[in-house]
This record gives sequence, C-alpha cells and structure tokens, in this order.
Amino acid sequence: MTIYYLEDLETRLQEVNDLNSANAVLSWDQSTYMPPGGAAARGRQMATLSRLAHEKFTDPEVGRLLDQLRPYEESLPYDSDDASLIRVTRREYERSTKIPAEFVAQLNEHQAESYQVWTEARPANDFKRVQPYLEKTLDLSRQLANYFPGYEHIADPLIDFADEGMKVSKVRPLFAELRAQLVPIVQAFTSQPVADDACLKQFYPESQQLDFGLEVIKALGYDFNRGRQDKTHHPFMTKFSLGDVRITTRVQERDLGDALFSTMHEAGHAMYEQGIRLELDGTPLAGGTSSGVHESQSRTWENLVGRSRDFWSFFYPKLQAAFPEQLKAVSLDTFYRAINKVAPSLIRTDADEVTYNLHVMIRFDFEIDLLEGKLAISDLPEAWQARYQSDLGVRAPDDRDGVLQDVHWYAGNIGGSFQGYTLGNLLSAQIFEAAKRDQPGISSEMREGRFALLRDWLTQNIYQHGSKFTANEVIERATGNPLSIGPYIHYLRTKYGELYKLV
Repeated sequence: MTIYYLEDLETRLQEVNDLNSANAVLSWDQSTYMPPGGAAARGRQMATLSRLAHEKFTDPEVGRLLDQLRPYEESLPYDSDDASLIRVTRREYERSTKIPAEFVAQLNEHQAESYQVWTEARPANDFKRVQPYLEKTLDLSRQLANYFPGYEHIADPLIDFADEGMKVSKVRPLFAELRAQLVPIVQAFTSQPVADDACLKQFYPESQQLDFGLEVIKALGYDFNRGRQDKTHHPFMTKFSLGDVRITTRVQERDLGDALFSTMHEAGHAMYEQGIRLELDGTPLAGGTSSGVHESQSRTWENLVGRSRDFWSFFYPKLQAAFPEQLKAVSLDTFYRAINKVAPSLIRTDADEVTYNLHVMIRFDFEIDLLEGKLAISDLPEAWQARYQSDLGVRAPDDRDGVLQDVHWYAGNIGGSFQGYTLGNLLSAQIFEAAKRDQPGISSEMREGRFALLRDWLTQNIYQHGSKFTANEVIERATGNPLSIGPYIHYLRTKYGELYKLV
C-alpha cells in the first residue's frame, strides 16, 4: 500500500506542477513578448491557473496521503529522496492550506495587473499611476500574513515564504552586524580617488553585447539545449521544467556592464536549476531551496567569478576583439578597476559589491515600516529620496531611478522581497571559499576560461539536491559551518583592499 500512496501523491504533485508551470509560461510571455492589450485577460488567466493549482494541492486527500506515508518517511534516512519529498510536501501543504484558493487567485490577478502598469509607469516617471496598485499590494500582503496567526512580526510569514526559518528578529541583528562592518569599509574605499569607468560608457551595439554575453554563459556552463535568453524590462530567470530553464536580460548601449553582468547573474540562477537531478523533476523538490541560497549562486557567477581578475585574464582579449574600437587602447588593469568601481549609486542592480547591501537594507526597512503602518505608500517616494541621501549621499533625479526602479513590489508582495539578496551575498562568499578550499585548482582553471571544477563542486554540494534540504542544512553540508558574515567581509577587504591599495 505504501507504494500506492506514494505513487498517488506523486501523480497529484505532477498535476499541480504542470498547472504552475503553465502559469510560469504565461508570466514569462507577459514579461517578454505579450502586447500590452493582453494584460487584462492575462491577469485573469494566471489567476485561474493559480487557483486550480492551489485547490489541487490543498485537496484533503493530499493531507490523508501524507498522513498514510508518515511511518514510511520515518523509516527512511532523512536525506533520501522519498523522505525528503514527503517532508517538504507536508511543509508546503500545511502552509498552503491556511490560504484560501480565492485569495490566491485574487493576489495573482492583481500582481499581473500591477506589473503591467509598472512597465508603463516607470519609463513615464509616473508613480501616481501605479500608487493605487501598490496600496492594494500592501493590503493584500498584510492579509496574506494574517492567514498565519501567532507571528512575532507581520513580516515574518512573508519572509519565511522566501527564506524558511528567517524572520525579522533574525534578519535585523544580522543586518546590524553587517552594517557595522560595511560602513567603515565603504567610507575607506569611497574616500579614495574614484576608478575611471568611462571605458564602459561608450557606445556598444546591442547585438554585439548579446552575442558576447551568450559566449560567456555558454563557457560558464549554461545549457542552451535546456534554456534560452530573451529581453525584458527587469531581468529574471524562470523554469517550466528541468528541461526548460530560461533567462532574460536587458541592454543599454551606453553601459557595457548592464547586460553582461545581468546575463551572468541570471545564468547563475539557471545553472542551479539545471543542475538539479532529473529524477526530482515535477515534484516540490525540483527547485532552489531558498531565496538566499538561490541568490548566492547568481552572485557567485556574476561577482566572485565574473568580476574577478582570474576570469578577465582569459576573457578580456575576447572582449577587446568583440569591441576593438572601444577597448583596443584600454588595458586589463583599467577595465578591471572599472568593473569594480566603488561609489555610491542610485540603482541597486548596478551597485558595486561594497555598497550593494546598503541598497537592500533600505528596502528591507521600508517593507517593515509599510507593513507596520509607520509609512504610507503616498509618502514612499520622498522617504526613498531622504534615505538614499542619508545612507549613500545620493538623490535620484526622479522616481524612475528612485522608488520605481525595482519590480518586486509591483509584481509580488511587500515583505520578504529583499532580504534574500544580502543573504545570498553572504552565502556566496562562504560557499566560494569552501569550494576553493576543496578544489584549489579553481582559480587557475578560471584563468584558462574553464569552470568545470567550480561547477561540478556546486552541482555535487548544492545543485543536485534541489530543495531537499533547508538553507541552513545546505550551507552546513556544503561548507561545514553555519551562515557567517566573516567570509564575505574578508572577501571585500581582500579584493578591494588590493584594488584601492589599502592593504
């Protein structure tokens, strides 16, 4: 009977996965090729699919199957596929049954509508247009959190959705500790002469940028037999199955770094998903384990690899060959300093590694204030400007590069959206340090334009397991230690201390 129960559960989970994957296709299409006139119907279609998937997953029969399978689960090793499937499905089932299907549909329809308005409001610098949608998003985010009574803070359930086990009382002290270390580092580096990045701001034709980016991520290991890249407003990765993991990018012809590093970033997310064992496809295990762990992989490939001197020792001659007029007279040293320029900036996704987490902390604090009712949506644009002025000493010329810059609140929830970025940065340094300890040849291989040692280590220790393990379990299994800010701070001080000759 146990086999029958397990097969029945797996069949039901596959159907839920198929509905969610179809919804992901609609979402990808909305962000890439859908004409604006399709927005209203698209929101309804996505709401229907999300409701059906939720209803199928929260069917009481799923709960009964999980109960029937508990003795089997307890008889197995914790890390076995079957035990992990039952354990992770039960956790998701218990969470999902607290949320009504009607609310899931309402939320998805609103998010689709809000995203479409944002795509038009941002280039028009028109916060007023999207403001009522953002106010509704805040109301819905609070309502979502309130389906989980007993929380310490209203943001806790929303944070837990993305980073299981994390909550405000854990994130705040972690961020405070990191901020105390970061601020003097930022002050030390920004007090030095600013690196000249003019070489990145020349005219770089879009088609050539895209071609070079594709060459790079093929070398990193992104599998185009199971993926593709398209253009969008705000880059992202999406997965329809382990055989179809797609990425998007955007191109500015006067900024070489924008498309290149966003392409590497999203390829990092995608390589994580492509590295999951195919036997887990169609189940709740076939995905990254948390927002923070997922972000650690995108930041590893974008920054620890993509902004390293080892990487560019091999790829810079190729970049010069692709753009001879722009880069022929630019030395590797000049280019390396340019792509690692440390300076306060307006845009989170363009921020350097040293100041990046300050952008995240600003957004996290705003989410908390909004959910607590200390900050109104109508006051958010000016609050944004004031906080950027006080924390980074810069002020956006308009809302386009201020409160409208990130898609997250306009296409998702308010709460739980941003802490994963900083967790990912911390984890990336800790994981990369462990990988190089176990495989000392990683750096020399990178200098030859090869990445098999790093990719195979990540696949063995992180990717293949999907979401079998929690983030805490993943980091301890991979590195032997719990999450720590130490490796990240050491990485920043070492790399940028050498760049700015402060070591």
